[in-house]
Amino acid sequence: MSANSLPEGAAVWHSLEVDKALDLLDSNADSGLTPQDIQQRLQKYGPNELQEVAGRSTWEILLDQFKNIMLLMLIGVALISGLIDLWGWRNGTLKAGEVPFKDTIAILAIVILNGILGYVQESRAEKALAALKKLTSPLVRVMRDARLVEIAAKELVPGDVMLLEAGMQIAADGRLIEQSNLQIRESALTGEAHAASKQATLKLPEETDLGDRINLVFQGTEVVQGRGKVLVTNTGMTTELGKIATMLQSVESEPTPLQRRMTQLGNVLVTGSLILVAIVVVGGVIKDQGFKNIQELLEISLSMAVAVVPEGLPAVITVTLALGTQRMVRQNALIRKLPAVETLGSVTTICSDKTGTLTQNKMVVQSVFTNNKTFRVIGEGYTPTGDFQLDGQKISLEESPEISALSVACAICNDSVLQKEQGEWAILGDPTEGALLTLAGKAGIEKDQWNSKLPRVREFPFSSERKRMSVISQVQGVATGEASSRGIDPAIAGFLQSEPYLMFTKGSPELTLARCTQIHLGDDTGTLTEAQRQNILAENDKMASKGLRVLGFAYKPLAEIPPEGSDETSEQDLVWLGLVGMLDAPRPEVRAAVQQCREAGIRPVMITGDHQLTARAIATDLGIAQEGDRVLTGQELQRMTDQELEQNVDLVSIYARVSPEHKLRIVQALQRRGRFVAMTGDGVNDAPALKQADIGIAMGITGTDVSKEASDMVLLDDNFATIVSATKEGRVVYTNIRRFIKYILGSNIGEVLTIAAAPLIGLGGVPLTPLQILWMNLVTDGLPALALAVEPPEPDVMQRPPFSPRESIFARGLGSYMIRIGIIFAIISIALMWWAYQHTHAPEYQGNRDAWKTMVFTTLCLAQMGHAIAIRSNNRLTIEMNPFSNIFVLAAVVVTTILQLMLVYVPPLRDFFGTHYLNLEELGVCIGFSALMFVWIEAEKIFLRIMGKKAV
Repeated sequence: MSANSLPEGAAVWHSLEVDKALDLLDSNADSGLTPQDIQQRLQKYGPNELQEVAGRSTWEILLDQFKNIMLLMLIGVALISGLIDLWGWRNGTLKAGEVPFKDTIAILAIVILNGILGYVQESRAEKALAALKKLTSPLVRVMRDARLVEIAAKELVPGDVMLLEAGMQIAADGRLIEQSNLQIRESALTGEAHAASKQATLKLPEETDLGDRINLVFQGTEVVQGRGKVLVTNTGMTTELGKIATMLQSVESEPTPLQRRMTQLGNVLVTGSLILVAIVVVGGVIKDQGFKNIQELLEISLSMAVAVVPEGLPAVITVTLALGTQRMVRQNALIRKLPAVETLGSVTTICSDKTGTLTQNKMVVQSVFTNNKTFRVIGEGYTPTGDFQLDGQKISLEESPEISALSVACAICNDSVLQKEQGEWAILGDPTEGALLTLAGKAGIEKDQWNSKLPRVREFPFSSERKRMSVISQVQGVATGEASSRGIDPAIAGFLQSEPYLMFTKGSPELTLARCTQIHLGDDTGTLTEAQRQNILAENDKMASKGLRVLGFAYKPLAEIPPEGSDETSEQDLVWLGLVGMLDAPRPEVRAAVQQCREAGIRPVMITGDHQLTARAIATDLGIAQEGDRVLTGQELQRMTDQELEQNVDLVSIYARVSPEHKLRIVQALQRRGRFVAMTGDGVNDAPALKQADIGIAMGITGTDVSKEASDMVLLDDNFATIVSATKEGRVVYTNIRRFIKYILGSNIGEVLTIAAAPLIGLGGVPLTPLQILWMNLVTDGLPALALAVEPPEPDVMQRPPFSPRESIFARGLGSYMIRIGIIFAIISIALMWWAYQHTHAPEYQGNRDAWKTMVFTTLCLAQMGHAIAIRSNNRLTIEMNPFSNIFVLAAVVVTTILQLMLVYVPPLRDFFGTHYLNLEELGVCIGFSALMFVWIEAEKIFLRIMGKKAV
């Protein structure tokens, strides 16, 4: 078969016999491919590498920052202001000592700073694909032209014959040709906690789930034990890892709720400003009956345009989000993308992976069945301490010696090691065997001690065909000629008569039980009856239905060491000991976290690659689902159209045996239903869904680099409960952002109306210059706004549903508040402006006749200080609040007031900002008028309290 006729990856390799797969790829299991075949296939398929799609360049990201409508308007204002200054400079009409272009320079500086802030947030390069590439092995051993050679992994082509052994990272997808005791850790790809046992000879149905394709191997997974020979079927972007890379790169980033709201805010402000500018200019032209004062009208328009744009808002929001990230880090949540801080507060659905996220990623024995009794095992993780319960009551091991006997089998028939590292119990070896050692430890059976009592002399290793393993041990005491009653531990005294050896067997309950003819009951051994056999099988089915992984144990006394390879004859006439059921146990803190999610109006959903029985058991235990709730499997999901999935996605809380494509589809279906989705995960298979989700949350300890790079947030302690704390912080941040937007924009509206009123009521000149407005928007508004950003949370922040992520920035009364307060600001300022103009233009006035402008400037700034103090609470009066609960607000008010007075009384600053000296009477009038703002807001609270309403 020529390279041009090779299958394009559509072949369902797991449903083909080995010989058929070899024929399709025109390869030979013994000699591999010829050099000519390799060259042709390299040209057709390309190197075995993950390909990267080009994204936006650095310059494109930077230029995109200046497409913001508010920044574009400021750029226009700066250019017109510069042209006016240039005209005045050339014609000699600039005032004495006036610095030309200072407004233009100041405005452009603000524009550039805001652009840089946006660029820094957005320019973080996506490194998920780079992390994915690290999973591929650099070198691989293959058969080529009947010779064993080692080549670079990127040179692999479909049809190559690849050799595997323990410790290797698999370099491509392939169909097993042969294997010996091959186990592969696929948790990063499938989400399953334990290693998958592979079988080359099987032919599986086409619809078999990815995690059940035990005759295939996948790129990026790791060989735990055994060896194998593999026919390479897919390379590069056609591998399962390549499909994940394709999905990662196809997911487009959506704007966050905050970004959408800021865009909406900009559109409204700019549109309103342009309408107001048009009214002022047209009104001025009509009033003057011509264009003789057009320069003054343009200056007023420029000041209004600068006033309407909250120049300090992007910086305040950025600092607020950064402070939020610091608080979250202290709670073990690392924010990778700044807008995610606020976005967390909008989450309505958390889609969580099971393994390592909801569970401990540690197999823990839950149940033991021996001597016709079912014992519940209590304990956490690999810590070898805990209790045994019978019918809900704690029992002693003396009352149930059969537990000790079974625990000896768990410890001896075991190749793993349980050890304490840095204060934590950890397993070296297979997690399943680790669970058995922990069980034995709870029964007081320590492997090290029992290895000296029953030293291993031979073993029949586990194989996927036999589905069991046996260990033959020499019984110390009997072998040395001592009396059995003196030399043998009581835990196994009932196992022996005078035999010097014991064989312990563990494995598939059905297959192990089939080889048993007797049963161990208490301290005695009796014939295994058919009724007992059926009872054991029924208990096995009961454990399995709860999602437990069940192993059967048996033993046999031996007179001599059986010869090598005699497992088939030796593993007969066994004595049944019991069943052990284990589970990747739930994290103990997750139940409370799930309950908190529900109280906060957030729906938790489990999405896992594990079996549906296991998924149901964990989800029910944690409260994610109720008994009898539907479990949607990957096969069922595969048959659904996107529309059908969308109809079912709100009804299903458990998804099992799902592939990476399925996870992505589930998240997308939820988003189409209007849900705001957080997705947690730790595996490579989670990365596309993490990137698609509104908030991608990776695990910091067990998480792969790929999942971390695709995420918005990393849980440093892998604790699901940390998500709840982070969500609370997100809600607090959003509430505070709304608070300081009310504060900033209320004053901005007041500034615009005040500037617009000046020419309409016949006052000469512009009351505020663009530079003075920038000072107010950046300093007078900015410092108190930052202080408001650290207001402590409201008591009920996690006892209410999340606010809609699609709600307008002006929702829940914020828009009406801004307009109302802006009008009050304007009324106070215009009244002051009228009085100040008459005062400074009186014949007896000795000061500068433009001092009225400085009085307006000072009154607006000081009024904002009262606004900052009053706005801390929507409902409580200032005198009812602890003034030191947010010391930053008091500090900001004091510092800003001092800075404002410096602009009036420090000569160099006075000259630069174009202000004029105010006497004590004028300053007192400014303070009196500005205090009216504080009085008004407090009066509103009293009025609402009387009317029985609650402000937003």
